[in-house]
Amino acid sequence: MRIFVGLAGVTLVALVAACTGQPPQVAAGRASYQDLCAGCHGVDGRGDGPAAADLKVKPADLTGIAARNDGSFPRIAVMSMIDGYNRAKGHGGMMPVFDTLLEGPKVMIDTGDGVVTPTPEKLVDLADYVETLQR
Repeated sequence: MRIFVGLAGVTLVALVAACTGQPPQVAAGRASYQDLCAGCHGVDGRGDGPAAADLKVKPADLTGIAARNDGSFPRIAVMSMIDGYNRAKGHGGMMPVFDTLLEGPKVMIDTGDGVVTPTPEKLVDLADYVETLQR
């Protein structure tokens, strides 16, 4: 649950949000996804991006994350995978570090245990977008 949304002030994101009907944070997450993730995970998140064929470990199909978790999207776990906290368990070091996602304004996120934690807004936005890819 997003408790506080930092002021982004990005007109382009607002315009994309208005045109797609998506909330601004999802539109911002979509832009990050296209820049950072689509090359491996594919435009639709199915793990079939143009770089996937050259990787030792096939990129995950992001469209089935909720299905693999009894229908619930594990937002905090997804953010941890993206930012690297779980990398040793999941990707074996294959996924690159995305330092740009950790920069900029923070938003307060309930991590599920009642603890509200300042979290990079770009990381939250990307996780929100990945949630929209679920089948």
